[in-house]
Amino acid sequence: MDGKQQGFTLIELVVVIVILGILSAVALPRFVDLSSQAGRAAAQGVAGSISSSTSINYAARKANHGSAIAISGCSTATMSTLLAGGLPSGYTFTGGGICADGQTTSCTVTNNNVTPPQTASAVVLCVN
Repeated sequence: MDGKQQGFTLIELVVVIVILGILSAVALPRFVDLSSQAGRAAAQGVAGSISSSTSINYAARKANHGSAIAISGCSTATMSTLLAGGLPSGYTFTGGGICADGQTTSCTVTNNNVTPPQTASAVVLCVN
């Protein structure tokens, strides 16, 4: 024999397979958990946008600006008109009863694009 090694030994291959198994066992649960957190973060982002846009709408309505709209509750159709580009697909608004001018109500924003659906709370400033 000339002393040159050809390929890998069985022990080297087993060690590599064990290392890959350990890495996948650690990384897989983290990936699954991140998708749930991403869905919740997206719902919180939409909820924050709605809270901000209702405050801006309230100020515009009080200043007699023509583009302001009346808001008296958590209607998906009404909230969709407040966001530039409309409401993202797969989101709905529920909760919060009818509220009077200058009062707030809490709406639940649901992101139905993830399993299980993720929710966030948006404070809506009503204006009549």
